[in-house]
Amino acid sequence: MKKSTQLLILFSLICWFNHAQQLSFTNKTEQNLPSISQSERNSMDAKVGDIDGDGDLDVVVAVEFYKNIILVNDGNGKFSNDSFRLPDIEAVQASKPYPYYPYHDTEDIALEDFDNDSDLDLIFVTEDDKVNEFYLNKGNGHFEDNTKEFPAQGVSNGVLAGDFDNDGWMDIIVGNNGQNNYLKNTNGKFVDETMDRLPTTNDITQDLQAVDFDNDGDLDVIVANEKANRLLLNNGQGKFSDATSDYFEEESLLDETREATFADIDNDGDYDVYFANVYMFQQVEPIQRLLVNKGKGNRFADETAERLGFTKEYSIIDGTFSDLDADGDLDLVLLTHVGPKLFQNDGKGYFQDITKTAFGVVKGDGVDTEIADFNGDGKLDIFIGCFRASDILLLQD
Repeated sequence: MKKSTQLLILFSLICWFNHAQQLSFTNKTEQNLPSISQSERNSMDAKVGDIDGDGDLDVVVAVEFYKNIILVNDGNGKFSNDSFRLPDIEAVQASKPYPYYPYHDTEDIALEDFDNDSDLDLIFVTEDDKVNEFYLNKGNGHFEDNTKEFPAQGVSNGVLAGDFDNDGWMDIIVGNNGQNNYLKNTNGKFVDETMDRLPTTNDITQDLQAVDFDNDGDLDVIVANEKANRLLLNNGQGKFSDATSDYFEEESLLDETREATFADIDNDGDYDVYFANVYMFQQVEPIQRLLVNKGKGNRFADETAERLGFTKEYSIIDGTFSDLDADGDLDLVLLTHVGPKLFQNDGKGYFQDITKTAFGVVKGDGVDTEIADFNGDGKLDIFIGCFRASDILLLQD
């Protein structure tokens, strides 16, 4: 090998090492987010996708009590308020049945192509006023209201889209206060098949996440509840059984959980689980849970203290894994009531708090994290939806 080639390889490795290890972000909220995102409304969830078909990533935000927000990206990570792409909801009665009528207590979003026409459609689920919204993309990034065609209405805090029965159409699971709903997508029409596909429960579900947990070619589901979380295994045809007790110790499931996340934190080829727990309605001390999968046929082990360095220090409402430093392992962003925190993975599933050096001082009662390359520079950025505070945009340096 020529010396010049060796030097080039060495230089590339040094650059990669520095990029992988030295994470830093610039807070571009004031410069790059429109005023509506800084208006201190209650952002409850966000989803990322190319709404207008121009090749960059836009953001949809679920907002309690107001019209939901669509933020369109100019390609450089600067967003405009394009909420006009969603129709205004017209009041159909003079007196208000609830204070924020005709808008809703919106909590969660599914952003997928539900009618298989190659553009992204929207579902918003709603808590207090029990009206879940369904919007189809007209093909130009503008949406028409199909809420009347959506068959499930209830006290809903979570929604999960996935092709659970492997028929090529995106189905829906709605997380409720009570029985969750399974909505089968049949040629773009949703049919409630809950009784045939989900276990009968009476949970207070806050979040749902899907992954092929048992590596059998279908999507399994982790359910985050206020009292007892669940693992549901798919039989390959979209019918789920409760396998919680096969993998988890009961004591690791009884916190009030706001987010449940699958991630292979230690790069051993199986999925571990993080439960983000809070002190809120159930008045239970929030013990955080990073549960490590010990291998096929074995149960999860709670290794939170060893791997994160804390168990009880924070009430955490969201946890998101992503390879932010491009070193081949998953780092962790946690949202607390006072601001976001960033934990860097050492490659073996042990995390170091690098918040001060990576974020500086960033304040906000964060509720949801979305990680994507918003400005097209090849590095992952962070959007944080906040409760009673401005949303936050952190672009990676």
